[in-house]
Amino acid sequence: MRRIGPRDGNGGGGEPSGTLADAIKQTFGGFAKLKEQLSNAATTQFGSGWGWLTVANGKLEIGSRPNQDSPVMDAKVPILGVDVWEHAYYLKYQNRRPDYVTAWWNVVNWDEVARRFAAAL
Repeated sequence: MRRIGPRDGNGGGGEPSGTLADAIKQTFGGFAKLKEQLSNAATTQFGSGWGWLTVANGKLEIGSRPNQDSPVMDAKVPILGVDVWEHAYYLKYQNRRPDYVTAWWNVVNWDEVARRFAAAL
């Protein structure tokens, strides 16, 4: 799995479409709510870890995991992860994790997330 982040400058961002967008609307009430909840999960993760958008039993879920722990440990399929280990953001954002998470949304490859969502179903 190729990781991209705000420091990579590989484009991305925007909002998902199609089946993924429909599932987000049904589960979270819309993209803005997904963005709010996943940002909160990533920003409030104590110490190093990840914020995750996963699929469990055919439904989207948001969560966070410490350190190197994976949602796979809980039988969930990760389709989007926000890396909140210091190495992901410290050089550019220092201790401003919320600023990093805000910038991270600008590089999300929604086509890839949609592909992973379809595969998880």
